[in-house]
Amino acid sequence: MSFAIAGSLDEALAALAVGARPIAGGTDLVVGARQGKAPLPASLVAIDRLDELAHIESRDRGIRIGAMVTHSQLMIDQMIVSGYTALADAAALVGSPSTRNIGTLGGNVMNASPAMDTGAPLMVLGAVAQLRSARGSRTVELSDLWTGPGQTSAETEELCVAIDLPPRPARSGSAYVRLEYRRAMEIAIVGAAASVTLADDGTILGGAVALSAVAPTIIEVDDAGALMTGHLPDAAAAAVATAASDVARPISDLRASDTYRRHTVGVMAARAVDAAARRAAGEEIGVPVNRAIGVGASR
Repeated sequence: MSFAIAGSLDEALAALAVGARPIAGGTDLVVGARQGKAPLPASLVAIDRLDELAHIESRDRGIRIGAMVTHSQLMIDQMIVSGYTALADAAALVGSPSTRNIGTLGGNVMNASPAMDTGAPLMVLGAVAQLRSARGSRTVELSDLWTGPGQTSAETEELCVAIDLPPRPARSGSAYVRLEYRRAMEIAIVGAAASVTLADDGTILGGAVALSAVAPTIIEVDDAGALMTGHLPDAAAAAVATAASDVARPISDLRASDTYRRHTVGVMAARAVDAAARRAAGEEIGVPVNRAIGVGASR
């Protein structure tokens, strides 16, 4: 195996152009190799020293999250916590403190696990990925990026350098809720994220819902916005619960049956809509919402 440490983004992209694979936190790559899921690549380039990719920046058209931003940064950053709260909810649930301190958002996105915690929040918040190679840059919708479990549409020489999020409307809120058996080092059994914008009369003006761990990729409930619009949050949550269960395509494994996942993802979707609407109305609900409202494992 060959290993190099990139001192600049150009050096990293040059290494990728000749077959190297990037490594930052390594929380997915190394664990996967130890579990026998996939061998380590023959050539690695470390990108963990690229400080230019490790910042969260406010922009005229929203915010940019560098691919090297860690989950620990996301769960406490005030721009994320106040405006993109579902992402903070998710980041606070990832792995253990050590995993959150070294695991990066870019690595999470490009690992493309259908059970990733950050994926559903990013989708409902309208995120897009910025990919770059030695040949140029392009913007990719997440629904186009994730093509299957562990698979993306990115070319081998492309590096995810940032995730862009658009500005949030007034009177909007978001939340991510997952079903879990334990509080640490857990993978979502099912998860749901919701984004809600409220009208002045308290009804829902618009929104989105996305689901994790119930299909080969993170999926959006396509008709969630229409189901919620014009309704009070309680009625909207009930309608979304049914739609989420209907659209889910879960598998059965040692952790849960497909029937159980299909039912519980509807419950999680309803709770996510409820929490998002309460946040949109100005209620303070702590991060992560799982702990604040008592969802999931008790300890």
